[in-house]
Amino acid sequence: MKTFEFSVIASGLDPLAKDFESRFYDSGCDDALVSFQKGHIIVDFAREAETFEDALASALENVASTGAHIDRLEPDPLVSLSDIAKRAAMTRAAVSNYYRGQRGQAFPPPVARITSDSPLWEWSAVAQWLACNGKLAPSVALEAETIRQANLAVARGDTHIGPMLRQRAKEHEEQLCA
Repeated sequence: MKTFEFSVIASGLDPLAKDFESRFYDSGCDDALVSFQKGHIIVDFAREAETFEDALASALENVASTGAHIDRLEPDPLVSLSDIAKRAAMTRAAVSNYYRGQRGQAFPPPVARITSDSPLWEWSAVAQWLACNGKLAPSVALEAETIRQANLAVARGDTHIGPMLRQRAKEHEEQLCA
């Protein structure tokens, strides 16, 4: 078993209710810190599981069983150059060189705020590029893709996603850097 850390962002429950915290504990979130910040329920997990996808799937089911609406999972899938540098344990200058094509080729293009001074990238695409170029462990890229797939499922309203995540993780692992 390995411990995986991530957050489930949720809404729809009254944080002032007497049973607010106990709902999460009683629903299997005894390995999480529950808080209410900036209008959202934040459930920070340190979940033990065989795989990252198993950890995510069981946490989503546990949070959903409280009656909360799951909004998304984090770490955030959109990242700035500074975020990329931090997650990849690199300098921002090194990441900027990759982005500008001065080191390596075909760095993923930004996906949001493209015309601004601070564009955003899809972390799963960047993590894959970094892993395929020997700059990041493949497991980090696989976890980033798993978060992306889980967020797509959550956006569709799915919370029982274990089998789908396992299948997608297997497919992504086979295709990573192929």
